[in-house]
Amino acid sequence: MSLLQDVQNTGAADFGRPLFVVSLALFAKDGKVLLCRRPEGKNLAGMWEFPGGKVEKGETPSQALVREITEELSLTLAENNLIPASFACTKDIIMLLYFCKDWEGTVIPTEKQETSWILPEHFKDFPMPEADILLCRQVWYNDYVGSSE
Repeated sequence: MSLLQDVQNTGAADFGRPLFVVSLALFAKDGKVLLCRRPEGKNLAGMWEFPGGKVEKGETPSQALVREITEELSLTLAENNLIPASFACTKDIIMLLYFCKDWEGTVIPTEKQETSWILPEHFKDFPMPEADILLCRQVWYNDYVGSSE
């Protein structure tokens, strides 16, 4: 059984294994990327992160991301517009990062979280959880390389 299958079948962190999560670097036309601030009362409250969440049993990572973004931000994403970009691992989580430049709707946070569109070179000004910090380099690199083409 693969790690992905194992995590999906067991519920992950319940057995001391990392939690399997997905995240999204949602790029606006001006190159800014959406970050969300974790609301009070949640783990890591006040930290900024790429939107996303836990992969539930029976879901593929892209299905989980579409579901999470719809639930949390009221946006409509098509799975075929999600580009697998990178991953980060900490002792607690395995996080897959996807890029997306095409979606429908307006950001409407449903969990009372603050959102902000940020240029990648300003990520350093926003406190983030460890896994998100690890992924910032990939987002910055994409922005830098993409803007020089």
